[in-house]
Amino acid sequence: MDERTSAVREYFRNAFRWRGGRQQSGYDKMLLVQSRYPLPFDVYLLRFAEGSGIPPHTDPVAAGRHYRCNIVLKRAKKGGEFLCSTPIFATERIKLFRPDACEHSVSRVERGTRYVLSIGWVRHSRASDHPSSA
Repeated sequence: MDERTSAVREYFRNAFRWRGGRQQSGYDKMLLVQSRYPLPFDVYLLRFAEGSGIPPHTDPVAAGRHYRCNIVLKRAKKGGEFLCSTPIFATERIKLFRPDACEHSVSRVERGTRYVLSIGWVRHSRASDHPSSA
């Protein structure tokens, strides 16, 4: 099985299924789309039920710069606020930030459910795109 076939199988094994979020804090994520080439990116639907949230953290990447645009589709009735120390752009519903460079979190959802469309990508510098053969 070649690498592309393996990646496609992995995608269909994970896509369109609710999974526990990485921070083990009660939120769920559903992979909608992902690609490794030409620009590594992913798109998730995030669900924050009552009692869930995300503690302050960063998301390091091995190389490049990680960007994420979160679009709040449905706000919780109480709580569930996104907090980021240095967003690139932020409105009430749209949050663009660098998760690898900016500590971010989501306050605990106290009432209702919060849904977010989360689009992330990693931009590599030209030097890291074409490493030298030293």
